[in-house]
Amino acid sequence: MKERRLYARSFVFALLALALASGCGTLKRLAYEAPGRDAAQQPDRVVAALALPPGALVADLGAGGGYFTFRLANAVGPDGRVYAVDIDPDMLGYLRDRVRAEKRENVEVIEAASDDPRLPESGVDLIFLCNTYHHLSDRVAYFSALHDRLRHRGRIAIVEYRSGRHGTPMHVIREELREAGYRLADEHDFLADQTFQIFVPSLD
Repeated sequence: MKERRLYARSFVFALLALALASGCGTLKRLAYEAPGRDAAQQPDRVVAALALPPGALVADLGAGGGYFTFRLANAVGPDGRVYAVDIDPDMLGYLRDRVRAEKRENVEVIEAASDDPRLPESGVDLIFLCNTYHHLSDRVAYFSALHDRLRHRGRIAIVEYRSGRHGTPMHVIREELREAGYRLADEHDFLADQTFQIFVPSLD
């Protein structure tokens, strides 16, 4: 089982490297939705653990091809909304096409800047990141600026590989979020290769 997870993870990284080098949107999407990802990622269990109420507003930062976006949209229902945030033009185009094709009225695609996810001023209930944290630069400043984009009792959920070039150690995430003004509220340990931590503003 461990060998299978390692193979799947290596396959994803190899495909993603090829996609980035070629600039191919289809390859990028396949990298994010590679065979075997569901078994390791357990997306339905991750979404269930978030305990999102109907009508919740969620930002999916680094949405990619929408691997979590549309599951989150199902969880919040028609009265909720998911903001699919990314900086990659190919992924943004794919997401917009899929939203139109599936008539997803509760999904809005947002083109972010590298230092600003451009979330609505009205705020969201949850900011969700999966395998995105390590891509961000000056993370303390980035998350410090997001306080104003969290509604009352808002949360930040971070799923991240534990180590390696595509990961960030758990203690680093905790320390940086602490510096940005958040505290750990919950964590889950059912993902074999990733940490799953939930933070809230320190004053809440």
